Amino acid sequence: MSKILIINASARNERSISRYMTSVFVDCWKEMHSNDIIVYREVGQEDIPHVTEKWIVGAFKPSELRNAEDVEALRVSDKLVAELKGADIIVLGTPMYNWSIPSALKAYIDQVLRVNETILISKEDPKNPYKGLLKDKKVFLLMVRSNIGYEPGEFYEHMDFQTNYLKTVFRIMGIEDIEHVALNGVGLKEEALLLARQKVEQLINNQHEE
Repeated sequence: MSKILIINASARNERSISRYMTSVFVDCWKEMHSNDIIVYREVGQEDIPHVTEKWIVGAFKPSELRNAEDVEALRVSDKLVAELKGADIIVLGTPMYNWSIPSALKAYIDQVLRVNETILISKEDPKNPYKGLLKDKKVFLLMVRSNIGYEPGEFYEHMDFQTNYLKTVFRIMGIEDIEHVALNGVGLKEEALLLARQKVEQLINNQHEE
């Protein structure tokens, strides 16, 4: 039995195709793994706090030396990090905003990318300073873009600051097993929803054929 963490990053609700994709993922996954536990983390419509000076002070202080103010500054981060550590599979559904990711998702990443929690940093090897602490996990990236041309070799490839960034973040935290699928140039239309379902179903089917 595995624990699946579903992260939704869109600011939209009913009109969100990335949310539709994570919903399809859950439906398809449950058909094959009915006993798995599904946990949801709302990022796009929750108040994920930004990093503050108090957060930085607490995060870089040994846990045994933290005072009440440090603990409070890291309260949300501790919860999100524990949630991430507890997941076997992470499914992130996100739109592209201004060629990158939503600011709420960036705030979430800043909360979970933490020294001594999800990464270690060494000054001995400046070319390879990061050691990820999240092991034996898999990530599925379900991404949506309103325009076309972002795939490798296409005319907007150089403006895709979404795909490689997200892969880099998870890899730095120690997760190498990353699958992704992107839906390009879509609106909330029936054919777009059908294509979204097809892409997610194929992604899961490929996973079980390996």
